[in-house]
Amino acid sequence: MKKKLKKYLIFMLVPFITSCGYNTMVTLDEGISSQWAQVENAYQRRADLIPNLVNTVKGYADFEKETLTQVIEARSKATSINIDPGNITPEAISQFQNAQAGLSSALSRLMVVVERYPELKANQNFLELQAQLEGTENRIAVERRKFNEATRQYNTYIRKFPKNIVAGIFGFDKKTYFEAEEKAKEVPKVEF
Repeated sequence: MKKKLKKYLIFMLVPFITSCGYNTMVTLDEGISSQWAQVENAYQRRADLIPNLVNTVKGYADFEKETLTQVIEARSKATSINIDPGNITPEAISQFQNAQAGLSSALSRLMVVVERYPELKANQNFLELQAQLEGTENRIAVERRKFNEATRQYNTYIRKFPKNIVAGIFGFDKKTYFEAEEKAKEVPKVEF
């Protein structure tokens, strides 16, 4: 009799277990991890281009060592910060974004230096590196957008009733988005 009761209970529980959303939560969570890897991949591509860019500029602008040193140091800092996809916290995202913003700022200063050297701007190697860097910046923006979309889908799913109960039981917490930097909200000044 006990065996029949156990089989009956298991038979009755199967539809509830399979439709609880746990597997979907796992799939969405893995989607965020995968998309985070793509974000890191795009940033790594940028970090890999920088030494070539610096060396090309160095050949033309030997006395601009301070700017080149700042770029190298910012690259080192940006590549030293790694975030575990399973533990994407607001603090970790903020730390990562700050390091990447420092690198972006250093690259901007480098481009200002480049403006002073017309022969460098005409150099084919530099032009190719600059085009690759611009393309990489676009890839970064695309991957960040995709990461935010994956995060939105996940967060929406785990917050809907009754999935929020299952998410709470199994520890599926809300994930953090990439947000615009404070500087990005300011309108750039154009002066002639």
